[in-house]
Amino acid sequence: MQNIRNIAIIAHVDHGKTTLVDKILHFTNQFRDNDGTGDLILDNNDLERERGITIVSKNVAVKYKDVKINVIDTPGHADFGGEVERVLKMADGVVLLCDAFEGPMPQTRFVTQKALALGLKPIVVVNKVDKENCRPDEVYENVFDLFFSLDATEEQLEFPVLYGSSKQGWMSTDWKQPTEDFSPLLDAIIEHIPAAPQAEGTLQMQITSLDYSTFVGRIAIGRVARGTIKENQPISLVKRDGKIVKSRVKELQIFEGLGRLKVSEVKAGDICAVVGIEGFDIGDTIADFENPEQLEVIQIDEPTMNMLFTINNSPFFGKEGKLVTSRHIHDRLQKELEKNLALRVVPTESPDAWLVYGRGILHLSVLIETMRREGYELQVGQPQVIVKEIDGKKCEPVEVLVVDVPGDVSGKVIELVTQRKGELLIMEAKGEMQHLEFEIPSRGIIGLRNNILTATAGEAVMAHRLKGYEPWKGTIPGRQHGVLISLDKGTTTAYSIDKLQDRGKFFVEPGVEIYEGQILGEHIRDNDLTINIVKAKQLTNMRASGTDDNTRIAPAIKFSLEESMEYIQGDEYIEVTPQSIRLRKIYLTENERKVNKKV
Repeated sequence: MQNIRNIAIIAHVDHGKTTLVDKILHFTNQFRDNDGTGDLILDNNDLERERGITIVSKNVAVKYKDVKINVIDTPGHADFGGEVERVLKMADGVVLLCDAFEGPMPQTRFVTQKALALGLKPIVVVNKVDKENCRPDEVYENVFDLFFSLDATEEQLEFPVLYGSSKQGWMSTDWKQPTEDFSPLLDAIIEHIPAAPQAEGTLQMQITSLDYSTFVGRIAIGRVARGTIKENQPISLVKRDGKIVKSRVKELQIFEGLGRLKVSEVKAGDICAVVGIEGFDIGDTIADFENPEQLEVIQIDEPTMNMLFTINNSPFFGKEGKLVTSRHIHDRLQKELEKNLALRVVPTESPDAWLVYGRGILHLSVLIETMRREGYELQVGQPQVIVKEIDGKKCEPVEVLVVDVPGDVSGKVIELVTQRKGELLIMEAKGEMQHLEFEIPSRGIIGLRNNILTATAGEAVMAHRLKGYEPWKGTIPGRQHGVLISLDKGTTTAYSIDKLQDRGKFFVEPGVEIYEGQILGEHIRDNDLTINIVKAKQLTNMRASGTDDNTRIAPAIKFSLEESMEYIQGDEYIEVTPQSIRLRKIYLTENERKVNKKV
């Protein structure tokens, strides 16, 4: 047997996966002492660093006691479940991280279910035991209950458990006795995770990830399941639909530390990158040239939400972005499909618009945010959940929502969720917090986060995961207030905003260019109101007391992209450009809106 261990690190969002990988890299001396590596080394794109979440899974390899350990860092959000599902195929075991205070959360359940179903051997790490109010023993019991409820095998239920703090850099079998370093965790990986099996026979390797280099183009990454792959070897590429394309391996690389090392051959069990194969997709099998055999195709959960993507046709079109035509947007969405397995793009009757299907608001907003940073301009419509017909009944996606809030505001949260057809399942005290679990339609979650954070003064912690499809729950109340719409184009003035502040809250400040039909703020009533805030004060040579008061303007409300997606209604668009996010009505003039309302 060869000395290779393939492990994936799985956990709920923000339970410390990427920090754990950092510490493993430092502990195994992957850096020189003078390397200024910083923290969260693997979250290397700007969006991941800003949001503090992992979006794309990454591979690193470390050497410990003459054993090579391939470590795969995975995202924790269910919206990126497509990433988790495919990379677990490369692993023989998983390290499940659990926060010593929060315990198993909705995404913990989601990723654990996937790992156990694949028959992977788990090691449980109760992380962050240096936190106040932590309850490691209780969390261990909760994890055991979770495994049991997910039908884990006898062998999986006998999981080893370690306690520690990734931040402080130690792991131990007893949380009351901290050790000096990470060796207990690496020893447990070598002892409990089975060595990568070395299957003899003809070549089989499934492509589970891809990389891109400006020099050599697209690079296929995967684990060799059987046989040996060699440099310059002719191979057959078996597509997902069974079609076979002949090709040749130009170069092979294995993972070492944070980088890759060129090699002449890779045996079964190791993870490698293959250069030189054209036209491959994730899920394809690299197989023997003469007797190609396909590996089982990766099954990905279906999307639950869609959004309309269309070209920017607002009066400010093309002012900020370089890539603005329908061809640009279409090509970019097709390119995204190559690596984003959980995404679907469907053309509409209009050549300038597409329906983009994804796992949730975060999944779609990361794509939109990435596109705007690359210089694209586009408009997106209101997110819609996907409705199915099952046994002749109209069904919609239902999610399990978990909210942790201070006890004195839990009543407000329950009221907000039940208004949106949520059902309270569990309510229990967790330290000073109340732990609430609901079942709620996915439609009800859109726009809920803002309301809950407002009602709890920002102290609520929310997480949700898809449970499945259930019969339609009926109508859910939408936005409570109407919007303030611009009557004219021009530059906003402090004078006008000041005079109209009693009409609602504004999203724009003075001195901003606006156009007719743009949404400028939220009305205090439930209907839309058209206003003019480009009017300046008429200057006269008369002086009078009371006319020269200073304007006092409340600060403008600024929405993030996700908040905008949750805020808009069916007759509105978000205009997304490299520098701005604007809300607008689909029909810009008052007249058009009236005509289309009658229809």
